[in-house]
Amino acid sequence: MSTTRDPDRLVLFSDAVVAIAITLLVLPLVELVPEAQDKHLAAVDVITEHKPQIFSFLLSFVVISSFWLGHHRLFEHVRAYNSTIMRLNLLWLLAIVVLPFPTEITGAYDSSQFTAGLYSGTILVLSICQSALTWLVRNHIELENPDNPVSNRELIGTLLLTGLTFVAFILAAFVPGVHFYALLTLLLSPVVMRIRALRSRQMVS
Repeated sequence: MSTTRDPDRLVLFSDAVVAIAITLLVLPLVELVPEAQDKHLAAVDVITEHKPQIFSFLLSFVVISSFWLGHHRLFEHVRAYNSTIMRLNLLWLLAIVVLPFPTEITGAYDSSQFTAGLYSGTILVLSICQSALTWLVRNHIELENPDNPVSNRELIGTLLLTGLTFVAFILAAFVPGVHFYALLTLLLSPVVMRIRALRSRQMVS
């Protein structure tokens, strides 16, 4: 399997796509202003009448930003990439680009199992891709930077987040009444990692 020694091109392309996806998130909010003006609404009504759209925008901004930061940290460990890494990265980017679509649906329609499932399912695809990328780079002689290898904590952290995202998707899509509250399970990730770190220190001491 051939490799290239310059991952910078892949990183720059990914950063550009993420920037475009984040920009697309805000466009529906921008379109609300002339609509409100045509209806002779006050400026404050643009905010008060569209809280779901604003919330979904902020949520998706945080989601994309968090995954981009994780992607950035991962590629600090990468010295080369192969075709498998490139394809997985493209799938990761596909999920990033698609996310504004369920975001718009979330803001436009009432919360339901379908809207919550579609949104959390997109995040699940993102998380699976990021975990797979981390797994492939970890301990791969040709891909991993020997001076800056992927740590056990990073690998466990991304796998844990994927597991929690899968739980959130199941709850959101198949358990009536849970909907977007299922995403609160993702907050358990840093808590579990802190508990694990404390136990590791206790065992060492």
